[in-house]
Amino acid sequence: MRLERSFGVQLHPTSLPGGRLGPDAFGFVDWLHEAGARWWQVLPLGPPDAHGSPYASASAFAGWSGLLADPEASVAATEVRTFRERTRAWLDDWVAYAGDGALADQVRFDREWGALRTYAAERGVRIIGDVPIYVAAGGCDHLTHPELFLPLSEAVAGAPPDRLNREGQLWGNPLYDWRALARSGFRWWLDRMHRALELADVFRMDHFRGFVSYWAVPPGAATARAGRWRRGPGGIVFDAARAELGELPVIAEDLGVITRPVRALRDRFGLPGMAVMIWAFSGRRESPHRPENHRPHQVVYTSTHDSDTLAGMFGVDDAWPMLERALGSVCALAIVPVQDVLGLGSEARMNRPGTTRGNWSWRLEPAQLTSGHATRLRRAAEKTART
Repeated sequence: MRLERSFGVQLHPTSLPGGRLGPDAFGFVDWLHEAGARWWQVLPLGPPDAHGSPYASASAFAGWSGLLADPEASVAATEVRTFRERTRAWLDDWVAYAGDGALADQVRFDREWGALRTYAAERGVRIIGDVPIYVAAGGCDHLTHPELFLPLSEAVAGAPPDRLNREGQLWGNPLYDWRALARSGFRWWLDRMHRALELADVFRMDHFRGFVSYWAVPPGAATARAGRWRRGPGGIVFDAARAELGELPVIAEDLGVITRPVRALRDRFGLPGMAVMIWAFSGRRESPHRPENHRPHQVVYTSTHDSDTLAGMFGVDDAWPMLERALGSVCALAIVPVQDVLGLGSEARMNRPGTTRGNWSWRLEPAQLTSGHATRLRRAAEKTART
């Protein structure tokens, strides 16, 4: 994947003033164009869980009807036939799981999201999507294809303890039976990546390190501390994907406990990794987040949906110098969450890992994002050759 020097802004559609597609989404594209941004990064677009998390969706393929600007719009029979033919790898499973109205909702989502993407492309803005590595326990994919997952009675997904989470993270997702997936030629994963590229131009592969080794936690464990590493499938998944889809437009989320084999897998397929500015001035000298260690084939974020904001992290009223430093990085692509453009503090963060309350609910106020913000961002991007 080749990256050109540019920048983008991260904002999930649920954080638009109305919390859905429609005029607010088109208006945000206009604002991105005015700011000189060439990318809009979103979080996963599937139905969120009961806590609002799009990373524990009931489907790895379906779009969330809650994002629809016009959920009652009519759906023509010709649209249904065309959409069904294009999505037969997953649509029937989802309709059987979700019930009446699910098919029409997916056609509506396809229509609205497709119109938004076309509008964005006409204005030089492309979409970066997000693919969580795991699926939700009891979700459509888990119930429809149980043969592709290990029994929940054997182990569940999580992340090991680290400096940010002393107890680790106990996610509880079903783990893959990688041998079963290999016997199928990784068909489910190929269909999933194909769907991701229907919805976005590039996608971030969440928890990329799980393809090398993953943290398996015994069922019933109180915390993720009880887990252990198990070997993942390695590069054969991406070999299969590249054979079918060509060069992969994938950003590898290489955060957390990253080992030499993880970096080797990332680099073997030419996938850019991530650096995050809020972690740039702590930790070891060899930290990939420190500006002196940034690489051209890399994506620098000021902060992420799982972290504090720039202003919140550093306890400052004006985090703009740090944003400008990110834009000045040698990394080809820079991504700035809207919260950092606005200079908001911890009250505006999107998620606090390890907690279930108060997350995924932050929204822009109407007219909060202005032409003045766009002009300031464009000028900073021009100074750093990102427009």
